[in-house]
Amino acid sequence: MNIASFIARRLVFQKNQSFSRFIIRLSTAATAISVAVMILAFAFVEGFQYTVSSKVFSFWGHLRVQQQLSSTSGLAEELPVEKNDTVYRTIKANPNVALVDAFATKSAMLKTNETIEGVLLKGIEKDFSQERLLPFLIEGKWIAFDDSLQNNQVLISQYTSRQINAKVGDKVLIYFIDNNSTVPRVRPVTVSGIYKTGIEEYDKTFAIVDMNLIRRLNGWTATQIGGYEVTLKDYKKDYSTNNQLLDQLPVVWFSTPLREIYPNIFDWLALQSTNKQVILIIMCIVAVINLISCLIILVLERARMIGLLKATGATNGQVQVIFWNQGLIITLTGILLGVVLGLGICFLQQATGFIKLDESAYYVATAPIKVIWWQVLLIIAVTFFVSFIILFVPSLLVRKMSPVKALRFE
Repeated sequence: MNIASFIARRLVFQKNQSFSRFIIRLSTAATAISVAVMILAFAFVEGFQYTVSSKVFSFWGHLRVQQQLSSTSGLAEELPVEKNDTVYRTIKANPNVALVDAFATKSAMLKTNETIEGVLLKGIEKDFSQERLLPFLIEGKWIAFDDSLQNNQVLISQYTSRQINAKVGDKVLIYFIDNNSTVPRVRPVTVSGIYKTGIEEYDKTFAIVDMNLIRRLNGWTATQIGGYEVTLKDYKKDYSTNNQLLDQLPVVWFSTPLREIYPNIFDWLALQSTNKQVILIIMCIVAVINLISCLIILVLERARMIGLLKATGATNGQVQVIFWNQGLIITLTGILLGVVLGLGICFLQQATGFIKLDESAYYVATAPIKVIWWQVLLIIAVTFFVSFIILFVPSLLVRKMSPVKALRFE
């Protein structure tokens, strides 16, 4: 029988009421809370970054390819360019490219009998990958494309719908300025559906229409577009893919990552990563201080036991192992409880969404969760490793205790 482990278990799991029992439970609870908080922080941050970035990319793709440099605001109209098979094939040939869709934009005003609202019309073609935007459709239906040039349907945001008091099926007038005239021109359109992304920059700005409507408004030919939006298989490779395309595209074509067009959103997401690292450091410090304090108290409270063990022939190393095992049991129990608590809250949030957020501030109405298992294992490993190192510090007090003084310790 391992005497040190036996004594350590008796000290940790003693049933009688004592101060040391309270300290052990408090230390175990503090370790569990630290681990749970780290797991929740990582899961929430990963959920935020994945969900918000997916929304941003779903609406505009990851890269824009045009014959002009994109505006940093993302609100400028494009110059017309002819569809280019060479450019299209070059983009599609890149192994990280999943989708390539043509687009064009046009500034306009939407007017009903009650009010008027400025929008940027985004024109798409019938082969547009609509599964990217369908999750945001909350009322009505997707634009019905046909081969004619008379498709006058528009998909507006919930924000715009409320501003102009327009519902699905209502007629709306589009006012725009012709390049050859200062007098606004008017076109009637029908609201086919209403979308909501939760991203203020999108919902307050864009309305989606058939590309042919943009062509008619701008006087373009049937083969002219504003550019291509590119969706990647891995969004983390957007800059590397962008650099590859810049080297391969014709000299008059440019590629721009969406992260440079909407930097405010991605700067905010990057800040969450910093918060995650800060929380990890703080929780590790809390766990360390907690474990050191606990073991020091336990060593001092068991001073007479230490003196008795030394007086009966126990070596410093044997007595140290008792408190090392005691700390190890506390750490492992705390880690286990913390993992159960942290993952339990994560799965509960995924199932019920009980944690609500202000969508106007956070881009999502419910706190998103994304559990990455290697991060959970990293938290467990870091907590255990740090605790393992710290376990040696308080146990060094044992070496400085003489049996005589320890037996007289009150």
